[in-house]
Amino acid sequence: MQLPSIDKIPTPAFVVSENALRRNLERIDSVKKRAGVDIIMAFKANALWRTFHIVREYCRNSTASSLNEMRLGHEFLRGEVHSYCPAYTDATIGEYIQGSSHITFNSVAQYQKFAGRIAMHNAMPVNHHVSPGLRVNPKCSVIETDIYNPALPGSRFGVDAATLGDSVPAGIEGLHFHALCESSSYDLAKVLDAFEQQFGRFLPQVKWVNMGGGHLMTRDGYDIDHLVEVLTGFRSRYPWLKVILEPGSAFTWRTGVLLSSVVDVMENDGIRTAIIDASFACHMPDTLEMPYKPAITESLGSEPVAGKPTYRLGGNSCLSGDFKGDWSFDSPLAPGDRLTFEDMNHYTNVKTTMFNGIQHPSVWLQNADGTVDLLREYDYGDYKSRMS
Repeated sequence: MQLPSIDKIPTPAFVVSENALRRNLERIDSVKKRAGVDIIMAFKANALWRTFHIVREYCRNSTASSLNEMRLGHEFLRGEVHSYCPAYTDATIGEYIQGSSHITFNSVAQYQKFAGRIAMHNAMPVNHHVSPGLRVNPKCSVIETDIYNPALPGSRFGVDAATLGDSVPAGIEGLHFHALCESSSYDLAKVLDAFEQQFGRFLPQVKWVNMGGGHLMTRDGYDIDHLVEVLTGFRSRYPWLKVILEPGSAFTWRTGVLLSSVVDVMENDGIRTAIIDASFACHMPDTLEMPYKPAITESLGSEPVAGKPTYRLGGNSCLSGDFKGDWSFDSPLAPGDRLTFEDMNHYTNVKTTMFNGIQHPSVWLQNADGTVDLLREYDYGDYKSRMS
């Protein structure tokens, strides 16, 4: 189905902008070329494969933390797949080896368990080479929200320098660290300094370094020149290393919205709540997990305005905490009013739930000419199959 414009779409609906997606991809591609690094797409932030024909024009390599993500990379981006999983099993490692160009292990024990399988695979002339790596933990914390901080004390992610001793395990070809989350180039510089201090002695023993995700280079105000300076500086110090970054949010930052409509307005204890046909818990889970307050296009801004109609917004589920607030508007809200939640393409579809059987928003693509195409519509059959 194609509609002439976004205002004709029934709510609730996710809408992805082709123009905004291309803007991000062009910036990422520019950094890649200027810095001489490989920037690959992490599906954990966005796996909306019906838009991957656009992504593929700029980026074909991806990172996977599950077999399903690995399969998606092969099917739709058709490039290298760099796999990292906290724990591989006897049941999964074979397919990871067959489908991955790089496999990063979370511990020395995990690598040692499967090193022979990788060596046997690489010894076969008909097979592609799999490059094994080890995730390391530079123990440099630059993230304030604990649930997204992989460098917390006692973290289950990565090996510390003391564990490695004087050398990486035989056969390891790369080191991987991930300590950022929607972070700046200056945060990267801090983490990179800690990484070099702790793990610099191992770098002559490896071929590549993966600096993980969290590089929000497409956010307004991000210092791209400084990022390029940091990356080129690292490459000049270690010219034999291939450098890889695998951001997730940067690819789809501010590339989509969630359209919703007011269904009812109620008041208790002096608090006016507008009930919408979407759900924070089901459709915007990061607003409760992070937590953060999303921008709404029709509101007067992120903070309430004295003297203006002000509302808490309530999601359409029975979870007591399915609400956020407060926003002010020029005029009172009424049933039928449409609200546009901004920046709802990263960490939305990959984390949505069907709790309460709440209807999942349809998914649309706004083309470069402004027309919109329906990518997916959900019904009872989707809920029923997911619960089986």
